Parts: sequence; structure tokens; C-alpha cells
Amino acid sequence: MESSPMPIGSSSKEQQKIYRDWFNIADSDRDGRVTGNEATKFFALSKLSRQELKQIWAIADSKRQGFLGLKEFIVALQLISLAQAGHEITSDILKSSAGLEHISLPLIEGVDALATKKKDLTTNGAHGMNGSSQPQGLTSAKWFTSKPSKKIPASAVTSIVDGLKRLYIEKLKPLEATYRFNDFVSPSLTNSDFDAKPMVMLLGQYSTGKTTFIKHLLQCDYPGAHIGPEPTTDRFVVVMSGPDERSIPGNTIAVQADLPYGGLTTFGGAFLSKFECSQMPHPLLDQITFVDTPGVLSGEKQRTQRSYDFTGVISWFAAKCDLILLLFDPHKLDISDEFKRVISCLRGNDDKIRVVLNKAHQVDTQQLMRVYGALMWSLGKVLNTPEVVRVYIGSFNDKHNNEAGIDQLGQDLFEKEQDDLLKDLLDIPRKACDRRINEFVKRARAAKINAYIISHLKKEMPSMMGKAKAQQRLIDNLQDEFAKVQREYHLQAGDFPSVEHYREVLNNYSIDKFEKLKPKMIQAVDDMLGYEIPELLKNFRNPYE
Repeated sequence: MESSPMPIGSSSKEQQKIYRDWFNIADSDRDGRVTGNEATKFFALSKLSRQELKQIWAIADSKRQGFLGLKEFIVALQLISLAQAGHEITSDILKSSAGLEHISLPLIEGVDALATKKKDLTTNGAHGMNGSSQPQGLTSAKWFTSKPSKKIPASAVTSIVDGLKRLYIEKLKPLEATYRFNDFVSPSLTNSDFDAKPMVMLLGQYSTGKTTFIKHLLQCDYPGAHIGPEPTTDRFVVVMSGPDERSIPGNTIAVQADLPYGGLTTFGGAFLSKFECSQMPHPLLDQITFVDTPGVLSGEKQRTQRSYDFTGVISWFAAKCDLILLLFDPHKLDISDEFKRVISCLRGNDDKIRVVLNKAHQVDTQQLMRVYGALMWSLGKVLNTPEVVRVYIGSFNDKHNNEAGIDQLGQDLFEKEQDDLLKDLLDIPRKACDRRINEFVKRARAAKINAYIISHLKKEMPSMMGKAKAQQRLIDNLQDEFAKVQREYHLQAGDFPSVEHYREVLNNYSIDKFEKLKPKMIQAVDDMLGYEIPELLKNFRNPYE
């Protein structure tokens, strides 16, 4: 099917059908994606230079997945069409073009012969010797079965995420299970944890504009959104993409295998009754999921205990989120005791934290300067880091009530700050793969440290008498035991878990029943970090490099 440039217009459905047909031809493995090797064979028929195809792949595979789905494949074909028409290929070309629906079909020479070849291969190879269909190969879903399986061949991996799933099952999960990582540090990962969309969590005291901020980005209300000066959001709300507008109770969403919220069941029914999912169709939610949180308590209210582990839930979400926004109101700069506990539980996720000074239109320019200085001083005492955290200033609301008469200088500042924050948010999907790799490596190092701690405590226990006293002594002096592990294995103190949390969990275990250190397991994780992950990234880089 050699095609000449053809305007879309009213025949866009016909063009979409051609795109799907070409996708099926390029997808020789029939796994619903076009890998780098498959793309190089198909896109070579366009007769574009290798440098042009390299740039096209970089734009189409913006999330660095190492493959193209149907949507990304169509983007690549549209870029090929623009390149054939003489346009310079840049990352902004699709935004600047007069609508993607007006881009002509690219010229793909010899695609008919490729289709015929694939048809012949499919016909000849469809049945085995016994007449039954051949298996399609290992899918990532089968990697998370409870039964032990044989080592998965590298050929079954068709993306970076698939490779991380394989490495987790083969190398990291056995170490986690042996030394109870899921109880002491973080629950075991599931298939949905790897495939989940990037998440952004909003934290702050009540009435700092968290719900309004999400509404401002979506440019519309979402199901279950309540806005007011009083504490209106009394629950955790996950705002995500869905076929229709509806709210789903927490108990229901926590048991859905295709969503990454199963680990929240450990916080009990009291929490799940304060958790819900808000679904609606929206292009931004196709890329990002938002987590709206209850307002952090201040004053007398914080003396009233919540019915669930609030900071534990925040810590759980923080580990899975790609960005954490701390929202402040110019009139509420005091950081309450509960807010301090919340910020301290974000330890280890400092690179994800951004601070937003919201509702800045309520003060004039001189007051804004003083408010900014006071906020930085307050944060400096809580974050305990020498680096200055990034603070965005603005009024993230569709209605800018210019109450204090902000001058043009302040207005220009707001616009630039809002543009920077929106750019940070829009970069999240593109950086999601890099973030996932970063979190995986961080988890592997945490699992190693946990194994060192557990095996050290086991080694310190007596073999015969006085086990109860020895266990209590180890728990009481846990800080010193951490220091011994740090010195023995030359580790960094900042990488160790919270002593208080570890001590609390240890009280429920018999240290004598723990496993001794298994060097082969540690070596397997070291090999994964030193060789296999770099090799994985190398295999799924731009195929034209």
C-alpha cells in the first residue's frame, strides 16, 4: 500500500484505519506495542535519514518506555509526514502545527510487501505440531503469580517497565520476603504499582486551596469536590481518569487489582471509610492522577486524635507519588505540630517536594516580600536541610480577587511563577519512567539495609538462655545497633529507616526467628544494580542512537 500525501479532513476515519493497519503490520510480536527493533524496520520504509528518525523516536517515545503504543505510533507517523514535507522536526512542532487532523498520511514505500510477509508468517506459524495455538509468550501479568516460576528470558521483556518487573520478581522480591521488608519498610510491589500513572499529592492546612488548585488545573469541578473556608475535605480523594463521572468508596477501590491502592488495606476500615476515588474523563487525568488530602489540623483541633494513622497514610502515598506540593496561605504560615509530623514523614522524598505559597493576591507587594521571608524561615526549621526548597508564588484560582491591589510587578511575578509550576507538572509524565527507575533503585538499597539490620539483630541474640532480655535490650538500644550496622557495612546514616517506627514493628516479632545474612541474595541485588539495570536502560534507549 504505497500512499501519496492525502489530506485528512472528512476522511480522518479512513486515515485512522490505515494507521491501525500499519501498527498491526509493524507489531510483529503481536503484543500491542512496537519495539525499537520493529520501529527501525518499519520507519526505514519512509526513506528518512537516521538523524531524522532519531529525533522522531525521541519525541514519540517522550516517556522513555522503550516502545510505542498505538497513540505514540500515530504521533511518529505524523512526524514522518511533516519531515517528508520539509518541516524541521522539533518537540514543539506538533503544538505549532494547524491541528494533527490536517496532517497528510506519510509516504511508506513497500508496506504492502511487509504486510504480505507478515501474513504468511502468521499463517505458517499459527499452529504447533499438535494443532494447538502457540503461546503468545510471557506477559508481565504472569510475573506476579504466587507459584514459583522459571527464570524469565530477557527476550520476554519489551520495555523498561517490563524489565523492572522481571528484576523485581527474580532478584529483589526474594530479599524483601526473607527479611520482612514489607512489614518494616514498605509493602511488596504488584503489577499495578509498575503500570500506575504518575501521581501528584497536595498537602497543607485546611483552606489553603488544595481542592481549588486541582479544580484550577482541570478547569472544572470533579465529583465529590467541596470548597469552603472551613475544613471541607475530610478524606483522601484520588482524582483519576475514568469513562464517566462518579465517586467510588475506598473499600471498593482498595480491592481492585488494576489499581495501585491495595496496600492501603493495612490501615484498616477506619481509614478506608475516609478514602474515595473520584473518576472523570479528562485529558490531563489521562497523564496524571491527583491525591487531595484532608487539611492538616492546627490549634486545639490537633489534640483530637484521628481514627487512623494519618502520617502513615501520607508516608505511603509519598513513596508512590512523583511530586508532593505543600500549600501555604499567606495568613496561615504557622506550622502546627501535626504539620511538622507530616513533613517529617516525607523524609527520603525530599527531591519530590515543592512548596506553593497560594492566595498571594490577598496581600500587597511589600507584605508578600515579608510573608515569603517568614515562610522560608519556618520551613528552614522543619525541613532541616541546608538547601533552599523551591517555592512557587501565585493565586491558583480561576477567580483572582485583587483584594489588596497587586501592582503590575506582582502580577507579572504571579504569571511567571504559575508558568514554572505548570511546566513542572507537565514534565511529570515525560519523566515518569526515569522516576520509576529512581524509586526502584532507592527501594533496592533500602531492602539491602533492612537485610543488614535484621541479620545483625539475629546475630546479636544468644543461642540458648536469656532471649527475652536480649531482645528487649536490642530494642531499647536500637539506635546504637543501627550505628554498628552502619560502621560494619560502610553505609550512610541518612539511608536508614526511622528508629521509632522500626522499634514499634520489632515489638511484634521474635528476633530469634529472623534469618541470618545470605550473601548470595545481597550479591544478586548488587549485580542487578551494577549491571542489569544499566543494561536494561541501554537496550531500550533510542534505537537510532
